[in-house]
Amino acid sequence: MGKVFQFFRESKAELKKVVWPTKDDVFSSIRVVIVSTFIIAIVLGLFDWGFTELFRLIMK
Repeated sequence: MGKVFQFFRESKAELKKVVWPTKDDVFSSIRVVIVSTFIIAIVLGLFDWGFTELFRLIMK
């Protein structure tokens, strides 16, 4: 049981060392993720459309 308490004490001590991001940093990161997701979705959608059209031409 002593090891369990030691684990939680050490975990608490380590969490005090963490440098948490500011609110602005978090929102900036969220914007990057959302924009990147949309760009990747558009690129993949264009590839899908292109391959679909290519296969339609081949299958005629």
